[in-house]
Amino acid sequence: MMKIAYFDISGLALITPRRFGDARGWFAETWNQLALAQAGLVLPEFKQDNHSYSQPRHTLRGLHYQRPPRAQDKLVRCSRGRVLDVAVDVRKGSASYGQWVAVELSAENGAQLFVPKGFLHGFLTLTEDCEVQYKCTDIYAPECDGAVAWDSVGIDWGTDTPVLSDKDARAVAFADFITPFQLEG
Repeated sequence: MMKIAYFDISGLALITPRRFGDARGWFAETWNQLALAQAGLVLPEFKQDNHSYSQPRHTLRGLHYQRPPRAQDKLVRCSRGRVLDVAVDVRKGSASYGQWVAVELSAENGAQLFVPKGFLHGFLTLTEDCEVQYKCTDIYAPECDGAVAWDSVGIDWGTDTPVLSDKDARAVAFADFITPFQLEG
């Protein structure tokens, strides 16, 4: 059975699959729609899987979003190394607008963070040679792609000098960000 933990910010969930180990290593179901539903978490249909590799420690990818009509829910896991995974609520009308959650995802702990539409998402590698994999509910649409500056939301990343892409280095500050997301339900 998968262990599910929720946060004060609605919509986010930390899912830790059960591992079955023996002398050879271990086995885990990282995605099981029925098991999650039986545990009370019904997730949307995923349409794309992504896999990123970051060689240097303190590589920061984010804070990213994909605006409607191609907004994405994501289920994120680290399959090699350790990362600090962050989600920031940017849903208009949300009592937790601008608040964030940070969790450590690692190959060792096997935890996965579900990040729904309406959240900025990013991660910082805590070790060298990190691999992060995530499922998305929509395909990548460059015309809907956006980023908010990593250092403009008040997140304690644990470093002031991360390795950034050009896109992330030029991202708009949170104070200048106009969210395209509305709190649903």
